[in-house]
Amino acid sequence: MSNAEQTTHPDTSLFGRPLFDDPSARKLSRVGVVDVGSNSVRLVVFDGAARSPAYFYNEKIMCALGAGLSESGILNPQGRIRALSALRRFKHLADGMGLKELTVVATAAVRDASDGPDFCADVARETGLRIWVIDGEEEARLSAQGVLLGWPGSYGLVCDIGGSSLELAEISEGRVGRRVTSNLGPLKLQDIKGGKRGRKAHIAQVMGDLRERMGAQRDRLFLVGGSWRAIARIDMHRRGYPLHVLHEYRMTPANVRNTAKFIQNSDMDALRAACGISSARMALVPLATEVLKQLVKTFKPKDIAISSYGIREGMLYEQMPQKLRDRDPLIEASRFAEAKDARLPGFGKVLFDFVMPIFKSAPEARKRLIKAACLLHDVSWRAHPDYRAEVCFDNATRANLGGLKHSERIFLGLALLHRYSNSRSDTRFEDFFTLIDDKTMLDAEILGKALRFGAMLWMDKDAGRAALRWFPKKKLLELRLSKAAVPLFGEVAEARLKSLASSLQAEVEVKISRD
Repeated sequence: MSNAEQTTHPDTSLFGRPLFDDPSARKLSRVGVVDVGSNSVRLVVFDGAARSPAYFYNEKIMCALGAGLSESGILNPQGRIRALSALRRFKHLADGMGLKELTVVATAAVRDASDGPDFCADVARETGLRIWVIDGEEEARLSAQGVLLGWPGSYGLVCDIGGSSLELAEISEGRVGRRVTSNLGPLKLQDIKGGKRGRKAHIAQVMGDLRERMGAQRDRLFLVGGSWRAIARIDMHRRGYPLHVLHEYRMTPANVRNTAKFIQNSDMDALRAACGISSARMALVPLATEVLKQLVKTFKPKDIAISSYGIREGMLYEQMPQKLRDRDPLIEASRFAEAKDARLPGFGKVLFDFVMPIFKSAPEARKRLIKAACLLHDVSWRAHPDYRAEVCFDNATRANLGGLKHSERIFLGLALLHRYSNSRSDTRFEDFFTLIDDKTMLDAEILGKALRFGAMLWMDKDAGRAALRWFPKKKLLELRLSKAAVPLFGEVAEARLKSLASSLQAEVEVKISRD
């Protein structure tokens, strides 16, 4: 193990034993869960690296089970029919995928409705599926665990909004703390008397009660739920934000206020079409916006992050052993991708050791991205050479990867783009580059060119034939080659080394060892 590895991750280092091959992780390789919510019924089947799973299958059906529940006390009859039909379909799909078990949970609508038990009985009779009806605090806990799946070690306040309820949970040091539930779901708010003024007073009162129970929560606010994601999508549209990835999208309290005004003054049909939001979801956005404004006003978070991970991911997290929870989701996903798709699995470790002398003073957060880039450097080799660099950028910036800020996605994407191309000009990605500063962009270019050069010097993952030394004060890049590596240092490799040195604004010196 290199010195860099020992100082960064002594126990759960990148190049320790892969956990996705461990029996406790392998049993999670394909897990199916169904979330029967007040507004939608969704099936998700997880697959791949257990710590950072891919979405093997994901389907949502808008049923509005909770529509009118406040007045009638029962599930929406049409929604009930649609939900039962959806669950029949999901059961058949699960059988076709060979899932041994399909875990089904129901939240506010089913637990509040007087005919909720009858609905569960109908589902059991017609599909054989057992529905676990969870209370509000359990819903809050699972949603918070979903956030921890994507952000291990994160802290702050998780707010999950569904059709009929809103849950809050605090997270700190990888654990879920206090949690509460309320009736501030958009479907419930539709039934509040007194119009907008009545709703505003009701929302403020309930939110004040929640603050009394939760205490001050002025760290990060994590937003979970389809209505929040719709508002974030509109915020992206308003700001002209280039990267349309909702997970880890950041907003400020000022963004929330400005977007609320933007929604209020917009033609809703035109806005819905521009943002790609379903009509059923868009109908709830104005109500959810009223809640979000009061939420931000009440708790005063330092910043706001959108989480695409919620209750379903929390159900997966629930099944993970602690040793798997402790792993970095980005690194685990990158390791899995290398094992599955790279031409030479295991070479990422060699490449990491090779390029690290250039980045030995980098902060830990940057070294983590360098590790991921080394693992992912070759997973897109099957793409056409003319498009390989673009495919790499797309994969890094748009893939379902946890534990990545948007700026980190751009850094990783740029590094992998430069793994296959010296130049980033004349691509369709120029707008994305505005999300990082010039220094970060140059660092990504240097990393990519180091990967591009280093990949030429081995076809054996266990051979130590070359080493780089970097003298930043002298602006000198030294390459040391073993005699066995000299034939690999041809004119193309030499050109790539010079390109790397040019980005470093350095001179190059090549030394050949005698042994």
